[in-house]
Amino acid sequence: MFWLFMFGAISLEVVGTISLKLSEGFTKPMFVAVTVVGYLASFGCLGLALKGLPVSTAYAIWAGVGTSLVAIIGMVFLSEPANMLKYISIALIVIGVVGLHLADRLV
Repeated sequence: MFWLFMFGAISLEVVGTISLKLSEGFTKPMFVAVTVVGYLASFGCLGLALKGLPVSTAYAIWAGVGTSLVAIIGMVFLSEPANMLKYISIALIVIGVVGLHLADRLV
């Protein structure tokens, strides 16, 4: 159940961040509302996930996966420039998150 909350937290954080971009400096009220609700709901889900997951792993997954997804969405859907260094950096984030998760399992 805690992993479901983690999935929700990541998804809502990504929605909030993309909406922040689409709000064009808080000039589009609908996207501003989606940003605020997305972030608040994301923190709520993250808080529920932390009831059963270690904070080091949960936060790393939330931040790392969210960052990676936002970067990929930016490149694919928002016409942001993509290059090999960005791809390698995203891969390193994912490797780091997986490493932290595996480290918790070894303890």
